[in-house]
Amino acid sequence: MGAIVILVAVVFLVFSYNVSDLRPAEGYDVIAKFNAVDGLAVGSDVRVAGVKIGTVVGQTIDQEEYRAIVRMKINPEIKLTKDTVVRISSAGLLSGKYVKLEPGGAKETLAAGGELTNTKDVISLEELLGKVIFLVTGEDSGK
Repeated sequence: MGAIVILVAVVFLVFSYNVSDLRPAEGYDVIAKFNAVDGLAVGSDVRVAGVKIGTVVGQTIDQEEYRAIVRMKINPEIKLTKDTVVRISSAGLLSGKYVKLEPGGAKETLAAGGELTNTKDVISLEELLGKVIFLVTGEDSGK
């Protein structure tokens, strides 16, 4: 009876490991620099057209430009073009952020370790609400 319990536990653990995203990220590294990455975390998805193609594996600060450097692992079968647009997007109102990639039309692909330079910064919910309040009340935020 004990052997059956151990066997079921092992099968459950293997199943859980395969279904979850606990495996180490595989693929090639790319980086992107942003002015702000509010809410983005290591382990966040990297998506194209809503499909996960990679994972955020690191975040650091560029000591010269004081910009956030986001390091991502991209699946090896996905080849990104050099003009790919990189955005930080929200998965929902209360959920976390992810990196949204919009491939461009360039013929040149990005090499492993390359940098995606066409980045769009995240707009925080607080900033957006502030703009809406100023629009509704008619007050000028520049005064």
